[in-house]
Amino acid sequence: MILRYYLVIISLIPFTVFAQNIIEGGCIPGEDHLTLTSDGAWCWFSDPRAILYKGNHNRIYAGWMNSSGDVVAGFYDCDDNGIISDTIHRKLEIDDHDNPSLFIGQAGKPIFYYSGHAQKSPIYARKSKTPEYIGEWENEKLLYLNDTISYNNLSNSYTYTNIIQLSQENNRMYLFWRGMDFKPNFSVSDDGGTSWSAGEILILPDRLYRDRRPYVKFGSDGKEKIHIAFTDGHPRDEPTNSIYYLCYRNDTLFKAGGTMIGSLSDVPVKPEQADLVYNANLTGEKAWIWDVAEDKDGNPVIVYTRFPDDSNHCYYYAIWNGTGWENHFMVNSGGWFPQTPPGKAEPEPNYSGGLVLDHEDPSVVYLSVKRNKVFEIEKWTTHDRGLTWSVDEITCHSKNDNVRPFAIRHADKNDRIQVIWMNVNRYVHYTNYHSSLKMK
Repeated sequence: MILRYYLVIISLIPFTVFAQNIIEGGCIPGEDHLTLTSDGAWCWFSDPRAILYKGNHNRIYAGWMNSSGDVVAGFYDCDDNGIISDTIHRKLEIDDHDNPSLFIGQAGKPIFYYSGHAQKSPIYARKSKTPEYIGEWENEKLLYLNDTISYNNLSNSYTYTNIIQLSQENNRMYLFWRGMDFKPNFSVSDDGGTSWSAGEILILPDRLYRDRRPYVKFGSDGKEKIHIAFTDGHPRDEPTNSIYYLCYRNDTLFKAGGTMIGSLSDVPVKPEQADLVYNANLTGEKAWIWDVAEDKDGNPVIVYTRFPDDSNHCYYYAIWNGTGWENHFMVNSGGWFPQTPPGKAEPEPNYSGGLVLDHEDPSVVYLSVKRNKVFEIEKWTTHDRGLTWSVDEITCHSKNDNVRPFAIRHADKNDRIQVIWMNVNRYVHYTNYHSSLKMK
């Protein structure tokens, strides 16, 4: 094993210094890692994308889109290495924004939630008939949850799904999506997802332009708290795009320090009511959110990207220290990863390789960074709340880009497989892609 020690000064960020040591040994190309599927892709705004569930079996369940526009569910058996997948919705549309989120309750039956991309067609829910199995399904449930009465004449569509259950609220389920007016919406279920309340808008920024849409990530302790991190809008549409945070607990919304914002019945919330984690107006560098979780002390942790320009995607780690937010620069990951056709302008210049927190231990971050002109997956670990990092290379010398890692939920440090990512054969656009999903 070779240890390389670096003290790096980044010229893009004045006076930013951090230490990292990169560990080499056992690293192989992305193409040579274990394959979950040879045809799978996902966006990063519908979660959880993969869950380790230990019941009668020890299996990783996941959902993805294939290149034909089918919604697919599958599992990997960690004991016998078996892989089973099944199409749960054929020809929804060729668009990686449609990947499903996943819920597994006490009965052990996987439920997948998904929708089209900015379509009026509803959120779909597909539940397995058999615990801990993929392949036999109950009828697809159609969830028309948008409040078209309170928000008449505004955009009425569905995109992204996020599902969370809180055990201390009698296992109430919360479903989040981008819905009415392109804003974050939510609904609740007190009967295991059989019925849902009418949707409500959760976050409402000033309507400076039509369909201004905050991008949101969610985390939870699974008991009483939901952590919510969001932006003003899309970085393509916002000259500055900041990062905000709020927390839900006991029917109330709070800032990180415990200051009450208001009751959940008081929604929608304006961004200025929440914590300002990163103020892009001060730097002129717009941002995009990637993940939020809580550490062992219950403090929220956020990872996001800043863009000094579209060719420089800088990863940051933000953590609440009890009195304020600390924002720590991690690495300049390179530019966008889509394969821009020659002579064409890139329509998504803010598509980073991506980074994700390990929700079981958010001192661990999995990220995609350009090394020798190829995006590789690395595991970054901090023992001082983001000041310094040790770096473990997961892929190296890859032929294809490795992007959009996802840390498998409920996989603890002793479990063999921790992360899944896209190994890209083709990614011209979110409607023109072909990749495999790899695991480590």
